[in-house]
Amino acid sequence: MTTQPTPAIRVQGLEKSYKSLNVLRGVDFDVPRGTILALLGSNGAGKTTVVRILSTLLRADAGTAMVNGFDVATQPARVRESFSLTGQFAAVDEILTGRENLLLVARLRHLKAPEAIADSLLDRFSLTDAAARKVSTYSGGMRRRLDIAMSLVGEPPVIFLDEPTTGLDPEARIEVWTAVKQLARQGTTVLLTTQYLDEAEQLADRIAILHDGRIVVNGTLAELKRLLPPAEVEYVEKQPTLEDVFLAIVGDRARTTDGTPGQEPR
Repeated sequence: MTTQPTPAIRVQGLEKSYKSLNVLRGVDFDVPRGTILALLGSNGAGKTTVVRILSTLLRADAGTAMVNGFDVATQPARVRESFSLTGQFAAVDEILTGRENLLLVARLRHLKAPEAIADSLLDRFSLTDAAARKVSTYSGGMRRRLDIAMSLVGEPPVIFLDEPTTGLDPEARIEVWTAVKQLARQGTTVLLTTQYLDEAEQLADRIAILHDGRIVVNGTLAELKRLLPPAEVEYVEKQPTLEDVFLAIVGDRARTTDGTPGQEPR
């Protein structure tokens, strides 16, 4: 009998409330190693709350969460050694050069050969030509790529990307997408939270939709599309998009029994 490998991230029955507001009501999902899971949801659906719990910044009210085989509640130090977190805004020092930013992180983590680490990541994220320039001269996409590169110093097996392309123009978003795809190809497990459905379509191996405090759908893009029948447009069959699936699921569940739009939880 073949034993299934332990997922890089496992979440079971996760609950979190703020006073009378129930944000998470029993969230369950796994992320296999070396894959990308996109966690979709409307504003206030609880995506960032999930990431904060997984990154040990917030304690859950109930349920369990494991990162790289370690329990976030009872082994927080081991969990923090296993992941890196990139938030909605690039955490780079604009006064320093790109290379100096990477060197700073490598030295703060007391890693051997920080110069070699910095040069390798600059090359990996196509920033070598801009290595000696101050980050204040970088484009939005370049700053984001540097931010992700900095999060990979020390080679964490898991990375949390919390809406990483917020505020970026289309060209910069594509630059970030390329970098994220490369992470998974090289074995990094990625949990991506996003509001952009095209981003999930482009990047994710699996897509989970968080709504009303629970995961209401979890599957591959092809599996999610099969939830809706194809539409016929001028006698040509039109397959549903991820946007069609998302709006059908969330739209139905966001309505109250009298047919009026419901209140989305924070």
